[in-house]
Amino acid sequence: MRRFEGQVAVVTGASRGIGLSIAERLVSEGAQVVITARDEGALREAAVSLGAPEAVHHVAGRADDPEHRAAVLDLVDRELGRLDLLVNNAGVNPAYGPALEIDSAVVRKILDVNVVSALEWSRDAVAHGLADGDGGAIVNIASIAGLTASPGIAFYGVSKAALISLTTQLAFELAPRVRVNAVAPAVVKTDFARALYAGREEQVAASYPLARLGTPTDVSGPVAFLLSRDAGWITGQTIVIDGGGSISPVS
Repeated sequence: MRRFEGQVAVVTGASRGIGLSIAERLVSEGAQVVITARDEGALREAAVSLGAPEAVHHVAGRADDPEHRAAVLDLVDRELGRLDLLVNNAGVNPAYGPALEIDSAVVRKILDVNVVSALEWSRDAVAHGLADGDGGAIVNIASIAGLTASPGIAFYGVSKAALISLTTQLAFELAPRVRVNAVAPAVVKTDFARALYAGREEQVAASYPLARLGTPTDVSGPVAFLLSRDAGWITGQTIVIDGGGSISPVS
């Protein structure tokens, strides 16, 4: 299946985990993909792992750095000539604990990366032609933490709630030229989420009706669907990917 043949995608935060899996899926279905992340060495390794040097470009930098964003989109203009798809996957969670105990500077950092940068990437992607083709698409990687109280990752959840709201707003503003959707995963077995399951994976998995943690491919498949023309009449939606956790009875 080559749903993205001839299309160009940008995936932020794609050196590992969910972002890398999304990039892999897009490349396998024919897209030219530009991946970004902070760690240049890890990003270079990720690009090599995708196994398609003619289809993969990488630019290292922070998602909330406007100079980095400009460098990525300039590369798209210069070398690829079009932009069709954007995945706002970059995210941080530098603080664990109750929202009332998080330092205000950390709060601002979380919002800058998880929310403001998604807005800015979307805005600048549109300015660089995302809306110029036969239907651009954006997918924001939110979290189930944005839909419920989330002990331990309280302000991360707040930021993802804001990202879900931003998804709805951008979908309204950019229609009909660009579709904007989000996914909200529960605990996915990645390094980023390790603190949520380390040492108690079986216990966490047992809380889901499907009796396992998520994997990056559990997320990348739905993301690819939302980016594709198969989802051509879907916009403004947040798809929950949680192994059935949200349907579990209250004990």
